[in-house]
Amino acid sequence: MTGTSDAVALAAALDDETALTTFRALWADLDEIGVAPTGTRRYSWTAEDAALRAWFTAQAESRGMEVHTDANGNIRAWWGGRPADGDSGVVTGSHLDSVADGGKWDGPLGVLLGLLAVDVLAAAEASGDFRRERPLGVVNYMDEEGTRFGVACLGSKLMSGALDPATARALTDSDGVTLAEAMTAAGADPGAIGRDDGEIRRSGAQVEVHIEQGKQLVGLEAPVGVASAIWPHGRWEFVFTGLADHAGTARLQDRKDAALPFAATVLAARDIAADLDARATFGRFHVEPGGPNVVPAKVVALLDARAATEAAMLEMVDRIAASADDAGREHGVAVEVRKISSAPVVDFDAGLRELHGKLAAEAGEYLPEVPTQAGHDSGILAPVMPTSMLFVRSPHGISHSPLEDAADADVLAGLRALVRSLAVLVGEVDEVDEVDGASSED
Repeated sequence: MTGTSDAVALAAALDDETALTTFRALWADLDEIGVAPTGTRRYSWTAEDAALRAWFTAQAESRGMEVHTDANGNIRAWWGGRPADGDSGVVTGSHLDSVADGGKWDGPLGVLLGLLAVDVLAAAEASGDFRRERPLGVVNYMDEEGTRFGVACLGSKLMSGALDPATARALTDSDGVTLAEAMTAAGADPGAIGRDDGEIRRSGAQVEVHIEQGKQLVGLEAPVGVASAIWPHGRWEFVFTGLADHAGTARLQDRKDAALPFAATVLAARDIAADLDARATFGRFHVEPGGPNVVPAKVVALLDARAATEAAMLEMVDRIAASADDAGREHGVAVEVRKISSAPVVDFDAGLRELHGKLAAEAGEYLPEVPTQAGHDSGILAPVMPTSMLFVRSPHGISHSPLEDAADADVLAGLRALVRSLAVLVGEVDEVDEVDGASSED
């Protein structure tokens, strides 16, 4: 294992101009895939997904990396060869899919910086400044966003055993296509999906770089942070059942309008979440029968709930459900609430967090620990392997939007933080003067 001071020197010596040139070239390639005027549209098991996977494979193979796609659709590119059965390496990376009309940074930043980290370490090895002792993998996880089939982190959940394969195969998209059908159409075998202890062992440990989805680092004036934990989060279905009627002839006082208690619940949820310093979002709902001249008979809505503790999250949901019941009684509408999913708090690996902090301190950099309210593959995998996350500052704190962004200087700071940690985890560093002709000045 590399000494920390040597790893700091190696990262400090990387050439900013070379790194940014490569980063921008990779970024330009991705801009050709699944980008619409309204945002990014990259969904799992589609033509765009196939193009992304082909691009990732080509980039990896151009670096001499061995590419392997597991049964769940996750792709790993190994520098130094794929670990043999029973052996392990270290992985970095993230995902390339997106939400509907999303931004370009959520996911791809981690994949691109993973490839750049391989470039830096390979150059250092070629110059005799670094010796790789373990394989290093860059991963592109399948369907992290869950946009098409409604389940986030699908690839990592299947890999870790957090999602039942039969349940996954039966998932459907908005056109009624099942995951099994989509995989078959793409040439994959849906019968093979499920927990993969072999890939868990091969991965060894994971360091994921991700754009920060929020403004904590902006407030702390820090270009990079390390994730301490992921808030507990869950989804609940709210069903409001009233009575369809004529929009013109039905008197207001006679109606059982399902939309009214739903609207009241949305407003109440915001106030309750604010009271608990939590998050409550009704981001998806549909109205039945959906005619402009028909009083709504039913509203089915999905609540996304998140809080700093599981107790706070459950309290918030209980209070929102009680408010919905009250509103339903007021308007003669029945209300049902059903839990869809729930995940506890995830604490990232203490040893990896300590390593990131120690390396930053030796480099004279400020690397605060911050919690995150967003779910990630690294959080799903935390129960089965050591994982950590490095966040790169987003100047506006906006995510899942075309306004998502990061400054060049912050991207470079994230790359240095990643290179430092990977150098310690996978290799041994000799005295470093420069890498890729870069000055040793940071």
